[in-house]
Amino acid sequence: MYKSFFKRVVDFTTAFIGLMILSPIFIGVTIGLYFANQGTPFFFQTRPGRNEKRFKVIKFKTMNDKKDSQGNMLPDSERLTTIGSILRKTSLDEIPQLINVLKGDMSLIGPRPLLEKYLPYYTQEEKIRHTVRPGITGWAQLQGRNTLKWDDRLAYDIEYVNNISFSFDLKIFFLTIKKVFKSEGVIMDPRSIMKDLDEERSDC
Repeated sequence: MYKSFFKRVVDFTTAFIGLMILSPIFIGVTIGLYFANQGTPFFFQTRPGRNEKRFKVIKFKTMNDKKDSQGNMLPDSERLTTIGSILRKTSLDEIPQLINVLKGDMSLIGPRPLLEKYLPYYTQEEKIRHTVRPGITGWAQLQGRNTLKWDDRLAYDIEYVNNISFSFDLKIFFLTIKKVFKSEGVIMDPRSIMKDLDEERSDC
């Protein structure tokens, strides 16, 4: 009953209250990023959600669009803005995803929505992560965020989906708050320490 009905009620209610409480921060960050990123405070990217249905994930834009002399985008580490670095360290760049939760694209707790290009590289067992709504935070994020190996990260997603309950979600919620305040496991440029899933599994 929780997974099929009450989880959505909890998501909507919590996301609505959260946006109301965080609205001053939301507005302030939006204004700051508007000037830092030449009028584009938000980042939109298509991700596969529940049943692999595509949706636009919304985040605060932490990197600018600067290019080199050949017109190629500079590395992530060189495009990360000062305010963007602060947002990533504090996880405030995730706040706009509360809008995704209100719309029903995402849940507060669940497997993180990953890139579309990864879809062909999941094992049959790992595809279970797309039977539920993706989350702003999840069980895998608490185990190391971007420092986890892909096999381990996806294994934690499987474990979560197979054990969804109100108590499990509550545990993840409070552990996430604790982790955010301690700024644990935050990597400014994840690609500097690990390959994308498609690259890693193509090499195997």
